[in-house]
Amino acid sequence: MAEAAINNTEGDISKAMAFFSRAEEVSATDNFDYAIDMYIEGLQRAPDAVEQGHKPLRYTALVRQGKGGKKPSMMDKMKHSRGKTAMENMINAEYLLAKDPDNLLYAEQMLKSALEAGFKNTAMWIADLIFEASRGSDKPSLATLLLLKDTYEAMEEYAKAVGACGFALKLKPDDGVLAGEYKNLSAQLAMKKGKYDQQDFRDSIKDRESQEKMQAQQAVIKSVDVRQQAVDDFRKIYEGNKSQGNLFKLTDALGDLQTDKSDIEAMKMLEEAYRQSNDFSYKKRAGEMQLRMLRRQVRHKKDVLAVNAEDHTVKESLNEKTKELLAAELEHYRLCMENSPMDLRLRYEYGLRLMRNQKYDEAIPFLQMARKDQRHKIAAMNKIGLCFFVKGWFADAIDTLKEAIEAYEIKDNDTAKELRYNLARAYEQHGDMGPALELYRRIAQIDFSYKDVKARIDRLRKAE
Repeated sequence: MAEAAINNTEGDISKAMAFFSRAEEVSATDNFDYAIDMYIEGLQRAPDAVEQGHKPLRYTALVRQGKGGKKPSMMDKMKHSRGKTAMENMINAEYLLAKDPDNLLYAEQMLKSALEAGFKNTAMWIADLIFEASRGSDKPSLATLLLLKDTYEAMEEYAKAVGACGFALKLKPDDGVLAGEYKNLSAQLAMKKGKYDQQDFRDSIKDRESQEKMQAQQAVIKSVDVRQQAVDDFRKIYEGNKSQGNLFKLTDALGDLQTDKSDIEAMKMLEEAYRQSNDFSYKKRAGEMQLRMLRRQVRHKKDVLAVNAEDHTVKESLNEKTKELLAAELEHYRLCMENSPMDLRLRYEYGLRLMRNQKYDEAIPFLQMARKDQRHKIAAMNKIGLCFFVKGWFADAIDTLKEAIEAYEIKDNDTAKELRYNLARAYEQHGDMGPALELYRRIAQIDFSYKDVKARIDRLRKAE
């Protein structure tokens, strides 16, 4: 596979984030086409930015589709049909996919171009998306599965390659060549596992951690001056022209320093801009920055506690900081939801934060509204079931979780396992040990080490 022509460097992300942030803002006002344009602009600067660019764009595309967004016009297709480079072809395909999210031909073109350009993160993300769509399809494409097989093999993801090849064999069980490839991929997977197992585990982990620590230290040393220079540059630009865009660039740069002092300075600037303009986008950014700061502080205290596990002062400090984070998250999403009342994603996020703050009765109505959004339907139903479970309403938890399992087509991924585990727990608490044991057994057959399934199976079998 070719090496990436453009690395996802600090500079690339810094330039792209202004477009990603703007895309998120206009998407919240249902200006989806402009949001797609902004995401595409950002991805042209950081084409391998999966979390910051590709995933949010995909979500925006699905919301747009759900609200009746039109498919790409003939002019769109002509304009984005072909680029001069593999990266341009990838971005063009993603633009068309954003306008027509169910069209796997665009997704496949994006995958091929990402591979050619060497963007492994993007290739893996879009390949997994295509694979999930194929497994949920009534008529999966053999050609698509073969593409996935080759893609995963090229990236040495042999477990996934075996999965794609096995799925293809179900469609064409008499294909001897395909059966031979399946055996070959299985052998490669076994060899890869064998090489890992032959190493002294402790030595390999110690060596890997040492290398990662050294690389991280070098990256910090290299990037601190660059980040501070970005702050200085954006500060000069903002002082010359105090526009919203320039303020966002400056506060983003301050946030990149990842210090409490710089975060607090940025939040004060954003809060002042909000007071003067009453534009919620300032308040939203200030809230997001506060959450990042609090999460960083929680991580730091966890790291300290890992070294001093018996230090009760550190434990108490971590508990207080965690409570502060939970309260801040709850207030942030409440304000966001109030300012975008039609955004079902925010209702899900707010309901989730109510749960984390143990306000289960308040959480349920918001999660029930959020389940109307197909992107959050299963997750919302799972959380509703958990709320009923915590309240002791086990029959209601069972009904909700059963409905979620029936609606969720994939049977062996993490979501499927979690749904079945939660349902089994509800059955067990309700006194229905037979259905509980059967569900635990199904999970164990897929993932023997999942949570405490083995212990629960042993206990239930002894009680029979």
